[in-house]
Amino acid sequence: MSQTLSFWAEYLPKLLSGLVISLEVTGAALAIGIPLGLVAALLVQSKSRSVRWTTLAIVEIGRGAPALILLQFAYFGLPSSGLQLSSMGSAIAALSWTTCAYTSEIIRAGLQAVPRGQNEAAMTLGLSRLDALRFVIVPQGMRVAAPALLGFAILMLQASALCFSIALPELLSRANLIGTTTFRYMEILMLAALLYAAICIPATILVAVIERRLGQHTA
Repeated sequence: MSQTLSFWAEYLPKLLSGLVISLEVTGAALAIGIPLGLVAALLVQSKSRSVRWTTLAIVEIGRGAPALILLQFAYFGLPSSGLQLSSMGSAIAALSWTTCAYTSEIIRAGLQAVPRGQNEAAMTLGLSRLDALRFVIVPQGMRVAAPALLGFAILMLQASALCFSIALPELLSRANLIGTTTFRYMEILMLAALLYAAICIPATILVAVIERRLGQHTA
């Protein structure tokens, strides 16, 4: 046990630097993907058939294709068309697409959960459709969707481990590199798992608390 602890203490700084990259990729993907998901949730309800079907195609491809395939496409596929992205850029682009696709459905469900009377009341007050969306529908819908969005953020942190496949030096990549040099895969992967758990478990508890409080407030 003491040997394992000393091994962990020696390599923990390297894993922490990889964890920082994992958090940066996840944060960037969420910061880009969630606003795009909101836009997609609104456009998929557009009266224009071309806008609606184009948005649906983007969303369904993002949901239907595994994140690993999107990562490989961004890093290895795009250079053949003349667009070269770094491993960080590819990771952010691919995970942002995945985030946009999944959160658009989460947000759309939240918007549809807003009682129709809210929109009718906004129209009665003389608000335009855009103002009704900005000040009435979207704020209430995002409130409903917030717990699911926070839960999805946890999944995206875990999905960032897939960036190992495109040579991004995130947490799993660092752990694997240490394992190849020390041949102590069990210990280093266990430490990596503990670092993920140290973030994901408290975050999961926080999501449950927020969901319960929102439910009580709604009631």
